[in-house]
Amino acid sequence: MGTAEEDPILAKRAQFSTAADWGKKLGYSLFGLAMVAFFVGLFTSFNDAWGWIVIGSLILGSVFLLPAIIIGYAVKAAYRDDLGLDSGH
Repeated sequence: MGTAEEDPILAKRAQFSTAADWGKKLGYSLFGLAMVAFFVGLFTSFNDAWGWIVIGSLILGSVFLLPAIIIGYAVKAAYRDDLGLDSGH
């Protein structure tokens, strides 16, 4: 098997893997922001602003995290397939 510079498929797979990693980081960070905003609002005055921050962070986190997880699993499955390993299921 060649390197990503030699094989365009491996280069594209590396791009997808990097995008999935960034999507996971962003998604989980937004979930963390939602948790922090919830508890800050809970211990202070939970008004509409805190509620919108929590809801918006959860929605945006889901929008980034769902495709990132799916793409991450697809990249791992393609890598396992290239090595001739089973799917793991």
